Amino acid sequence: MFKILTYNNISPVGLNRFARDKYEVASEIRHPDAIMLRSFKLHGIAIPDSVKCVGRAGAGVNNIPVAEYSQRGIPVFNAPGANANAVKELAIAGMLLASRNICEAWDFANKLEPGDDDAINQKVEKGKNNFAGIELAGKTLGVIGLGAIGVKVANAALALGMKVIGFDPSMTVDSAWQLSSTVEKALGVDDLVGRSDFISLHVPLNDHTRNLINPSRIDLLKSTAVLLNFSRSGIVDEEGILAALKAGKLRNYVCDFPTSALLGSKGVILLPHLGASTEEAEDNCAVMVADQIRDFLENGNIRNAVNFPEVVSPRADEAVCRLCVTNANVPNMVSQISSALGEANLNIVDLLNKSRGEYAYTLVDLGDRLSQETLERIGSIQGVLSARLIG
Repeated sequence: MFKILTYNNISPVGLNRFARDKYEVASEIRHPDAIMLRSFKLHGIAIPDSVKCVGRAGAGVNNIPVAEYSQRGIPVFNAPGANANAVKELAIAGMLLASRNICEAWDFANKLEPGDDDAINQKVEKGKNNFAGIELAGKTLGVIGLGAIGVKVANAALALGMKVIGFDPSMTVDSAWQLSSTVEKALGVDDLVGRSDFISLHVPLNDHTRNLINPSRIDLLKSTAVLLNFSRSGIVDEEGILAALKAGKLRNYVCDFPTSALLGSKGVILLPHLGASTEEAEDNCAVMVADQIRDFLENGNIRNAVNFPEVVSPRADEAVCRLCVTNANVPNMVSQISSALGEANLNIVDLLNKSRGEYAYTLVDLGDRLSQETLERIGSIQGVLSARLIG
């Protein structure tokens, strides 16, 4: 019986993926095999040695001490693309909010005093000219980051009649297959921001993307441009954006991450982190992560881990058990593991080893039972972070 510790309210659709005859799922549980969460911050929280993996029902993992868990051999799973449609729709909505001055018009209409309809109509006709906007068709959208979300935003904008340019130096083959061939490749971030009427950000926050939109790039923006940030707050230099808005060098900043500096600022459209806040997205994220946790616990497979390589291998028919080893990505690891198995007179039916950065993962299907003594010996090899037996 596997034990799953949950933080936050996880979608029941996802939790139902854990069969009740194999899993115990609770928000308070001792010695859990896995942790599943959404926005709960695990930084500074001591987790038991029993934890074998952590899964976040969402894309970003800033609330999880990934480096610490990596050193313990704990894969951290996320759900890339599961909330992509929800964020795409909100990004399109953000463009419409800005282009048609909907927020200001909404406030105006809701402040009209009830009474004579003729008087209301007169005020409407007189006031509507203050909120005249622009149309999206024919405008250029620049998309920075062409992952699951960015690709959907780009394709949706094309359907609205926009011209789309994109930039992503690390674009995957899968994303490339999904992206419309009519999206133009920008030469770089500077090239993109200088040519776009709307710029939509869809990149993770890390050392390479922090303050990606900085004062020097803000100077390249058109004075009529709209910047949309549905990624993370730190990707944009807020002081630079506010200065540009105040100087009339930027039309709007649409942001899903309110901060003290942005509150009440003219030209800023703030949303309360609604990007993935749909029932469908929460269900999709929970289902994806639950399935990844199950596959890891039951089969040792790693899918969509942010800190370990993708390692997926079907169980060999003749295999009696499967050995799962996380280790430092250093020479001679596979050889030492194989030697320990050979000295125990164990036949290797299948072996798969992959690495990612500083870490590697090895799956070994064995034709005979593996003793606890041999498992402990493999676990004691210098560089091995964890060793687990399935079956």
